[in-house]
Amino acid sequence: MIAVASDRGLALCEFVDRPMLPTQMRRIGSLFGAVVPREHLVLEQTQRELDEYFSGKRETFTLPLVLDGSTFQMSVWRELQKIPFGSTTSYDAIATRLQRPGAARAVGRANGDNRIAIIVPCHRVINADGSLSGYGGGKPRKRWLLDHERRGEQLAFDVR
Repeated sequence: MIAVASDRGLALCEFVDRPMLPTQMRRIGSLFGAVVPREHLVLEQTQRELDEYFSGKRETFTLPLVLDGSTFQMSVWRELQKIPFGSTTSYDAIATRLQRPGAARAVGRANGDNRIAIIVPCHRVINADGSLSGYGGGKPRKRWLLDHERRGEQLAFDVR
């Protein structure tokens, strides 16, 4: 995974093989300017919390986040953060909670624009019929993340 942070918080946490990564990096560049590799307290906290998540010792994240999007996107991303560990919800349910019934596709687009994988848990959103929908990190990774959260045990997975 790759992470980008500033003193304000984590702005990107993404799988390096995600097709949207170049687009997301351009967006980050427009927010912060040049992205320079270096150590940072937020990045250290990100690594620690993700290590704890993957080892089955963390269910919630305490990282400061830099979320930048439209009003609608921001509302979707806030709803994603309310989905409990080990649970799922549907695009339709999120649209309804946002008082936008019928906006499931727009929720899906906002979900796909999420730049902070796992921590803003877009992987917890599935189709209304319970089937897996697309995931920027790929459906196998989404299945693994959901299984990991349901089992609550340490599992090995190559996230490169």
